[in-house]
Amino acid sequence: MIQSIRQFTDSANFTRAVLVTVAAALPVFILNKFGFFDEGLTVAIGAFLTYPADIPSNLQHRAKGLLAAVCIVVGSTLAVNVLHPYPWLFYPVITVFIFFLSMISVYGQRATMVAFSGLLAIALGTGHINTGWEIVTYCTFVLAGGLLYTALSLTFNFLSPHRYAELQIAECLKLTGKYMKLRGDLWNADADRGAIVEKQLNLQVDINLTHENLREVLIRNRSNSGSSSRSRRMLLVFTSLMEILEIALSTSFDHSKLHQKFGSHSKVLTTYQTLAYNLASTLKKISKSIENRTKYVPKHNLLADLEALENAIAEYEQILGKEDAAEGVWMLTNMVHYAEKQIEKIKIIERSFGINASFNDLAKNRDKDLDKFLSPEFYRIDTIRENLTFSSTIFRHSLRLAITIACGFVIGALFPLQNVYWILLTIVVIMRPGYGLTKLRSYQRIIGTITGGIIAFAILSVVHHPVVIGTLIIVCMLLGYTFTAINYRIGATFVTMYVIFLYGLLTPDINHVLQYRIIDTVVGSALAFIGNYFLWPSWEFMNLPVFIKKSIEANRNYLAEISQYYNQKGLVTTPYRLARKNAFVELGNLMSSYQRMAQEPKSKQKQQQQVYKLAVLNHTLLSSLASLGTYTQSHKTYKASEAFNVVVTTVIRNLDTAIALLTMNVLAEEAQEAHNEELATRFTELKNIRARELREIHVTDEEEFKLKMEEAHLVIEQLVWLNSLSEKIVKAARTLELGK
Repeated sequence: MIQSIRQFTDSANFTRAVLVTVAAALPVFILNKFGFFDEGLTVAIGAFLTYPADIPSNLQHRAKGLLAAVCIVVGSTLAVNVLHPYPWLFYPVITVFIFFLSMISVYGQRATMVAFSGLLAIALGTGHINTGWEIVTYCTFVLAGGLLYTALSLTFNFLSPHRYAELQIAECLKLTGKYMKLRGDLWNADADRGAIVEKQLNLQVDINLTHENLREVLIRNRSNSGSSSRSRRMLLVFTSLMEILEIALSTSFDHSKLHQKFGSHSKVLTTYQTLAYNLASTLKKISKSIENRTKYVPKHNLLADLEALENAIAEYEQILGKEDAAEGVWMLTNMVHYAEKQIEKIKIIERSFGINASFNDLAKNRDKDLDKFLSPEFYRIDTIRENLTFSSTIFRHSLRLAITIACGFVIGALFPLQNVYWILLTIVVIMRPGYGLTKLRSYQRIIGTITGGIIAFAILSVVHHPVVIGTLIIVCMLLGYTFTAINYRIGATFVTMYVIFLYGLLTPDINHVLQYRIIDTVVGSALAFIGNYFLWPSWEFMNLPVFIKKSIEANRNYLAEISQYYNQKGLVTTPYRLARKNAFVELGNLMSSYQRMAQEPKSKQKQQQQVYKLAVLNHTLLSSLASLGTYTQSHKTYKASEAFNVVVTTVIRNLDTAIALLTMNVLAEEAQEAHNEELATRFTELKNIRARELREIHVTDEEEFKLKMEEAHLVIEQLVWLNSLSEKIVKAARTLELGK
């Protein structure tokens, strides 16, 4: 329990909640002492409206984002107050303003949250209308609140610049450990391998998000403010974690075949599974030491586990005899090589967190061209202009949001509702581009509001002391802002409680406050739900072909880079690493899109099985590519044969065919068939590689001959598998295209 509390209070969400609570409560407390409670509350509103734009990242981007949010919040508040006396001007101008404010989302996540702050300011501003000189005073205090929160956030970031990166590293270690644990589960004889693969695919979404956060904070920080020893250490750990994931993905075993072969000698498999679990457990242990800021003490002796595996293999060979055990030993040796590579990477991570860690040699050349791995940030006005079309998801969402809020204004004018701005706030907070998330948030907000209202009302019926109520307000603010990003239903519960407690201090008629808040929340949720369903909905099945196409394209580009490296040898190039990164990212994006579709109505989950099949095929293809790429980097390879290049060209052509089918283009089938005839010849040539090399008299060195045989076997196996996968992808893409 203590561990959970410590982890909760050390999280980035809790830190931001503390900052916004201090920035909101402090001015109210201080100014109230001098009789300026309303002014203190306005400063608190300014801090609250700025807080959503506080996305953890490097100091420069954080500061720019917060200052932009302050400007937009003050500008939105000013516009609402100035235009409100003129309804004929207010409603059309504010509706158009909401649309373009929402369109800022085309510039990425930070811009989305800055726009969200502005939308909140508009919604909240409609409930706090001022006139004359009061407008200037009110906006000044809102500005002060925004600047106060900005100052607190940047000060904390300056005092603890590495903590967020450390927590993200810890999260990455934990997620990678989970992935490794799933690989260990595959070794159970009765394992549901389909379900485990699905869990791995879903986990890839979270891993990709963490990787992107780490690239942003580690690489961009390095670009803007130089590279410290601590940041280089974390960058080395991050790189090692990506390599662990790649090695895990690149090494696939036929578990059924292995269980069949070693059924009567299960010790070798159980010993290996123990090692696999200990690899995962070690990553989790390092993660906990980072979270708790404690010295890392290894829990498992991985080298001893590796030695135990080697002893089990030797015992197996001794029981069967060297000749009969030859094939099995070869298969088990591949497992040993995989474990050795993973242990090597984990040892690098352990050394990085050791007391006298020496990592400069390990980090050499690892930070070359790192800037290219960041998502580019362009703020061209043309970006918005290019998205002013119904083909843009953000355009449809912006139009939908503006119209839905306009409907909220109309309902507020027609019916005697106490706080219309609660309807607008509900729409802004829960309405998302996707139907599934909007539906989920609508449900969570209604449940959270009702639950929070009942709890707060029950407490206020027995508690009347203002100091106790004030303390409850601060506690509920802190928990509400923390849980909003973790569990929206719980967050909505605490936010409702602190709002009602606040009204409990300001007005004795708390029954009406609870009644109208629930009504307004239900109305706002219903409007958001209806708007997302009927106003140009962005059903995920419409976007999935794009994500599938991008994933296939990324795998195709990765294969092209592997082929180039295999032909030219030398050092691994930046384009190669970029292609590898993009292949992982696009697979995660595909699974994220599939997850969103699963939240939508059954009638909109078109060709779900076929889409999932393509996702699995792309995952398997990426695994095979990573296997070929990892082998060519870690082993001495010989000149690529013409047959190798012909087969690679065929696989790329198959993937191009699948891409064309998904983009509704038609390819010349005759040319494809002609090429397939040549491919059959090349596969025959590949299958004779070992026979030809046996006749090569000049290969007299036994070790060199062994290496060539190993290379020939692996390359043939991977090329045959790659071609088979690419043909399956074409077939699946054709079925998907025909079923549109």
